[in-house]
Amino acid sequence: MTIEATLRSRVSDAFPQALVLLENESHKHNVPDGSETHFALTVVVDAFDSMPRVKRHQAVYGLVSDLLDGPVHALALHLYSPEQWRQRSQQSPSSPECLGGSR
Repeated sequence: MTIEATLRSRVSDAFPQALVLLENESHKHNVPDGSETHFALTVVVDAFDSMPRVKRHQAVYGLVSDLLDGPVHALALHLYSPEQWRQRSQQSPSSPECLGGSR
């Protein structure tokens, strides 16, 4: 299973009713073609209604910490309740340009 599929599966299994948007942003960085090292993850779920932002991040990091210790170099998390997602016009923030490497 690819890293992307593993990330998606773990989050979807933990939050079955969630909207899960996952983008492999590795191509924007100075890594070999086909890499799976940089991701942006958006999760929208009712469970986040009563959960502070830090707890949301802890919940997701707990699902993928082994990947962050290994193949995943960067994981941008955008975690919203459905109301917060509506207020954002159902848009995740764009990731900043890569400033490292020679690209």
